[in-house]
Amino acid sequence: MLALTVYGFDSGVVPSDFKSQRMMMRILLTGGAGFIGSNMVRYLLGEAVGETGLQIERLVTLDKLTYAGHRASLGRAAKGARHIFVEGDIGDSALVGALLREHEIDAILHLASESHVDRSIENPEAFIMTNLVGTYRLLEAFRQYLAESKPRTESRRRVFLHVSTDEVHGSLGAGEPPFSATTPMSPNSPYSATKAGSEHLVRAYQHTYGLPVIITRCSNNYGPRQFPEKLIPLMIGKTLTGGPLPVYGDGGNVRDWLYVEDHCRGLALALAQGQLGEIYMLGGRCELSNLEVVHAIIETLRELAPDRVSKTAAELIGFVRDRPGHDRRYAVDSSRIENELGWRRQENFATGMRKTVQWYLEHETWLRASEGGC
Repeated sequence: MLALTVYGFDSGVVPSDFKSQRMMMRILLTGGAGFIGSNMVRYLLGEAVGETGLQIERLVTLDKLTYAGHRASLGRAAKGARHIFVEGDIGDSALVGALLREHEIDAILHLASESHVDRSIENPEAFIMTNLVGTYRLLEAFRQYLAESKPRTESRRRVFLHVSTDEVHGSLGAGEPPFSATTPMSPNSPYSATKAGSEHLVRAYQHTYGLPVIITRCSNNYGPRQFPEKLIPLMIGKTLTGGPLPVYGDGGNVRDWLYVEDHCRGLALALAQGQLGEIYMLGGRCELSNLEVVHAIIETLRELAPDRVSKTAAELIGFVRDRPGHDRRYAVDSSRIENELGWRRQENFATGMRKTVQWYLEHETWLRASEGGC
């Protein structure tokens, strides 16, 4: 494998025959006890080698264990010798720097984020501190670490992968094409504004310091282990208890839905094979209104647990006052990562929803962890 030097930082270049090789990595994963993070830990320590060529030598999971982080979500795979869990804050520069040096980290996979729009409306400062300040401190710690160290071997690929959201683009009109990497940013909530700002920091560190970075933007994720304040687990729980199911406005807000394990596969591919300095969009090519999603949840529950759903959809659903500044539509063009890296979703919405509902039926205690809005 060739070595590329960018402004003093050594970084692996992916050869054309990469898929026949394995990429050994030591990774610092932030936010690994959350929804996407815990699924990512399980994927990296399980299926990643066979599907993406990414082989984990060591995985260090850093998580603050806030309300949405649960160490138990990491599962049995995280108890192996390759995995180390650290409870801590991404804003703790001394801790991050020590972890990078102690474990000779090759890559940071940055998933830690405050992500619930309703919470960002109620308390924007928490989002500014985690999503903006926390990202800055991670970037700075990685920059200093790379400046002071060299890869243990020439084949080591060093990269900061920043996981962002399609919400940085704002809202699409009904006839507009899906978001791409070149769609202008136009965030409409404190959450999406802080994610857009963190992307600007990542790009600035690449442009100014030559930091090896990749950005991904995903659409709405769903699947196991999602905190119950989010739409799908919230509606599953409320359907099982007889409602009401609070749907914002007229329920016509459209989202592009992506099963979380498909997202994890895309992140692993970008980490191992993605071009440095580029942006990859990850979506499910599955645009559905919130009302359509809620109906799908009710029907799937009626199929998998018919004795638990006695009311009709009309009896269960209750429309509530819309969220301030609620974006009407998101859609994502994933063609670049599909064409360049060969990523494809493996679950359509029907199969993904069935897996999701089945998991929550088998883990109903999870649904009692929170009550909130959609």
